[in-house]
Amino acid sequence: MNPDALEKETPGQTATPGDSVRDSGVLEDARLLWHELRGLSHDRFRLAALETQRAGDSLVTMIVAGLMIAFLLSSAWLGLMAAAVVELVGYGIAVSSAILLAVAFNLLLALILRCVIRRKRRYLQFPATLRSLQPMRPVRRDAEKS
Repeated sequence: MNPDALEKETPGQTATPGDSVRDSGVLEDARLLWHELRGLSHDRFRLAALETQRAGDSLVTMIVAGLMIAFLLSSAWLGLMAAAVVELVGYGIAVSSAILLAVAFNLLLALILRCVIRRKRRYLQFPATLRSLQPMRPVRRDAEKS
């Protein structure tokens, strides 16, 4: 009887000598996969950080540009209102009445814009997204039968 055959046929022994080589290969593959996964996740986080930084810079630039546009538009609006007051005075309306008329027009326009903002504010809360994230309610069988 061959001594090697005896080792292979020992009861209770399920692993063969070649299994340890395969196990170490599997462990090495798992370790390499883990390192690659960590590298990929690090690259993704780095990319997200860089894009967040770029988005922040863009946001600051947009806010500054928006403030400058607001200043320029308000200056133009004041000039337009001054021209309207001068034109009303040219038609014989008193200066104080013409200024009050321009103020009333501005307040009416502000009130209309406030109503627009109040109507649109509910969309800032992402209502459809929140509804889609809520768990589905179980369908009752009583409702299906009737």
